[in-house]
Amino acid sequence: MRADSPVWHPFAQMAEHEAFPPLLIVGGEGGWLCDAEGRRYLDGNASIWTNVHGHNDPDLNAALARQLERTAHSTLLGLKHPPAEELAQRLVRIAPAGLERVFYSDNGAGAVEVALKQSFQYWQLRGQPQRRGVIGMQGGYHGDTFGAMAAGDSALFHGRFRSWCFPARHFAAPASGEAASSPPLSAEGQASASLSDLRQLLEREAAETACVILEPSVQGAAVMRLQPRGFLRAVADLCAEFDVHLICDEVFVAFGRLGVMTVCGAEGVTPDFLCLAKGLTAGYLPLAATLTRREIFDAFLGTYSSGKAFYHGHTFTGNPLACAVALENIRKLERLIAEGVLEQHAGVFAAALERRFLRHPHVRALRHRGFAAAIDLAPDAGSDEIFPPDERIGLKVCLRARDHGLLLRPLGDSLLLVPPLCLDEAELVELVDRTAAAIDDFFAA
Repeated sequence: MRADSPVWHPFAQMAEHEAFPPLLIVGGEGGWLCDAEGRRYLDGNASIWTNVHGHNDPDLNAALARQLERTAHSTLLGLKHPPAEELAQRLVRIAPAGLERVFYSDNGAGAVEVALKQSFQYWQLRGQPQRRGVIGMQGGYHGDTFGAMAAGDSALFHGRFRSWCFPARHFAAPASGEAASSPPLSAEGQASASLSDLRQLLEREAAETACVILEPSVQGAAVMRLQPRGFLRAVADLCAEFDVHLICDEVFVAFGRLGVMTVCGAEGVTPDFLCLAKGLTAGYLPLAATLTRREIFDAFLGTYSSGKAFYHGHTFTGNPLACAVALENIRKLERLIAEGVLEQHAGVFAAALERRFLRHPHVRALRHRGFAAAIDLAPDAGSDEIFPPDERIGLKVCLRARDHGLLLRPLGDSLLLVPPLCLDEAELVELVDRTAAAIDDFFAA
């Protein structure tokens, strides 16, 4: 790529691009990508956590081609089309019982904005306009639009914009307790302080609170911070006790990333809002969905002059091409889950990670669940020393990984491994081994 390229890349210090130029990707097959020089790389971050069945999947390609023969786009403003109708019905079937209405948008942040606005408007329509507050979880990341930034708690990404965001409260996240250097904490030990913090907030502020929002099970952008089993159920019970909405942001964790279609469904929790994106179209096209309960939808019904309608939308809301690919993605994914393939492969991935990194001299901590992992790098696994930020150790290890035919992205000095779900057992082991080789090569040099 030319140094004077007009593209302004996301999440990038563009001054580094001449020294650390991005690869020019021209093709892909399965879990692999190919650059302009003909080199092949394992896609170790699933094309930013979206890829499910691999690149250039014939079934998804065929679904897209069939829809192209009909129409590429038709608005949902006053019209409807079969792919959006069928996908909404399918999403309602795979979601926990009680989520019966689907509102489409284009990305994860958009899905969260929809949930927040619907929660706020619901309480207005119910005669409780004072319910404007949002409670998020420490370290939460829900996207980069202003409502999503306000609900989150990511100073790294959003700190400079905080004064433009509406105020929000944040309760303590459960202690992960899954470091390589210490034994895991009990589920009770991980969750008790966090749940106590949330209870205290609700006891003080429930009457002015619209909703609680969290990423269940794994906070991806918080370097894969894990929650103990049963934590989501406990949060849901507190929301029910204090009569506030619960928003589950499953943009990252749904659609097989943790081995199930939805985390809330697997844990027997029906939130008031469920936000879906990323894996929804298996990495093919932008599409998101916000699911909610019938009683919330019903509050918006009335005459035109009542002003109850939800005035929100996007030009490509419910795009037919994206919906058609999402339907085929879900059909394929349901088979993989039902046949136990994902469960078996997740076990292989976990075993390979622990074999390589639990006692690695430059890995301070390893966290993993399903097909998501974080490897925290350190000068010495046994010390609290950290690298100077401008040394960009995480980035340099990822650049070294290219020499081993592997594409990774760092978050600070942590390596995030998020493989496409199509990788077979040998490829998953290869992904871990190539990551270890890149780390070893870098520190040896």
